[in-house]
Amino acid sequence: MAQTPSNMLPLGTVAPHFELINTIDNKHVSLKENKGKHGTVIMFICNHCPFVVHVNEALVAIANHYQKKGIQFIAISSNDAKKYPQDGPDKMKIHAQSNNYPFPYLYDESQEAAKAYDAACTPDLYVFDAELKLFYRGQLDDSRPGNSIPVTGYDLRHALECLLSNTKNTKPQKPSIGCNIKWKE
Repeated sequence: MAQTPSNMLPLGTVAPHFELINTIDNKHVSLKENKGKHGTVIMFICNHCPFVVHVNEALVAIANHYQKKGIQFIAISSNDAKKYPQDGPDKMKIHAQSNNYPFPYLYDESQEAAKAYDAACTPDLYVFDAELKLFYRGQLDDSRPGNSIPVTGYDLRHALECLLSNTKNTKPQKPSIGCNIKWKE
């Protein structure tokens, strides 16, 4: 299991626009039309990465909690589905349904979205404010598969609370660690 860190896009960066297919309902989802009233969380994830599997339940719980507060969540998988068929759109739909994803799960077949966000790993998390300026990027929390630290979502939750209260996030923003995105050759 390779451990790849986030690239840590500069804070204040404007979220790159995308329009991708939601594998759950086969409808187009654009960032502009689906951003949250108070903020938007963009998550680069996939089906098979043990780091994502480790935090899936927390991602769903956090999304369910914060979507009620005007924070939109959007998940994107950018893995090469030819080499990793378990991350293809048909499997993404099944995965999203079986994990009760309360957010769209988009397929980035061209990998252009991942490149635009400088995404490197799964999970790779980005929190944007209401104007789609980067407020937080990095890890969910300190938990990793096998390190015996409970999954709490502390870092992401703290960032979202700061965003909602219009308070500067003064906690260190640590890179996420996960499997590398499976790039096409």
